[in-house]
Amino acid sequence: MLCSLANLDQGNLSTIQDLEKQAGVTVLAFSCQDLEAAPLDDSTLKELQSLEKKLGLSLVAVKV
Repeated sequence: MLCSLANLDQGNLSTIQDLEKQAGVTVLAFSCQDLEAAPLDDSTLKELQSLEKKLGLSLVAVKV
């Protein structure tokens, strides 16, 4: 399973913002998808890891 920040419509965003104001906290909304990691050979894995370091991001290769 892979989760990322959710793309909210204005109604859902407003509802979450109301909760944030009431509770005095920041709330993050995630959307999850059932994905399977793709197998990578050593060369591709090293390229992916190098790109992660260069971009300062976490990258995940998945089967589609």
